[in-house]
Amino acid sequence: MDDVKCASDASQSYALYLPSMYSRDRPWSLLIAFHPAARGRAMVEKYRAAAEQYGYIVAGSNNSRNGSWQVSMASVQAMVADLGARFSIDPDRFYLTGMSGGARVAMQVALATGKIAGVIASSAGYPDSQPRKTVPFAVFGTAGTEDFNYIEMRQLDRALTSPHRLVVFEGGHTLPPDAVALEAIEWLELQAMKSGRTKKDAAVIDRLFAKREATVAAGADPAAAVQGLTALVDDFDGLRDVATARARATELSKQKDVRNALSRERAGDDAEVRLLDDILRLERDLRDDAKRMDSLAELRHELARLSERANRTADSPERRQARRVLRSIVAGAGERVQDGDYLRILQQYRLPGGGRGGPGER
Repeated sequence: MDDVKCASDASQSYALYLPSMYSRDRPWSLLIAFHPAARGRAMVEKYRAAAEQYGYIVAGSNNSRNGSWQVSMASVQAMVADLGARFSIDPDRFYLTGMSGGARVAMQVALATGKIAGVIASSAGYPDSQPRKTVPFAVFGTAGTEDFNYIEMRQLDRALTSPHRLVVFEGGHTLPPDAVALEAIEWLELQAMKSGRTKKDAAVIDRLFAKREATVAAGADPAAAVQGLTALVDDFDGLRDVATARARATELSKQKDVRNALSRERAGDDAEVRLLDDILRLERDLRDDAKRMDSLAELRHELARLSERANRTADSPERRQARRVLRSIVAGAGERVQDGDYLRILQQYRLPGGGRGGPGER
């Protein structure tokens, strides 16, 4: 259903999907979703197949959008009350998801309430963009390889020690592919079994374990295999025997080429963070009359260098990094900078596939 009006406030509405086997005879998992442009149906459709398979009610806000936090919080309150009155909801299986600014809404609610079992955060993380070591809910993150919030999601993944997973897919700043959306729900099911929120289902555990093993085995990159095996061990430890996978991950991680590959990946992430920080520092210096002209010249040079790399024909880690950084800088500039000359320069370097949610934005 595209437009379910909240009984207590008809100005609030949401798109809805109910599993075909729904009945009030038992409580059901609930996934509430937020889109940066209030496209509730897009969020519901993304998780519809997974919701049918695993028994989730999915509701996507038609009001929450990038902009006012008050508008988003009003939507959350109205939806929670309305869904609780209409349907049989399991209070231990309450999940949130969002895309870009919608992910920040989901994370904000989860951090504030302490009642959320898990969050699927697509292409953005915390409302303040600052990594945390632990949070009281499970986090499944997604990001595209050319997503301008890619490095933010990588930092979130590196910092967290509480249950979490990040899946990176080929693409930009967008909702994950359907296969990744299904994987997110499956991961939440595993976390619910590990935490005791639902009973362990040996058949489901074995099926998902075999699926993950097959994914790792299909890859040709030993470094990616180490990461895949490590995630497998983290996710299934306590649900079934993971000794073989742990031993294989340990063995691979000792290989020099694997260690070097993992080191290069981390160094690339660190370099991307430094590059963004340097550009943001130069932008701040535009407000200082004594530094403005030098900063503008440095920014022009850096943007030209990034553009050259971003527009190369052959794909490479450097090309992807340049495209992410350019999109990140251009996407949020209007809210960070008031310098007209700089904003006009930036327009020369706008790449297709941009959007909201860059530095300083929700």
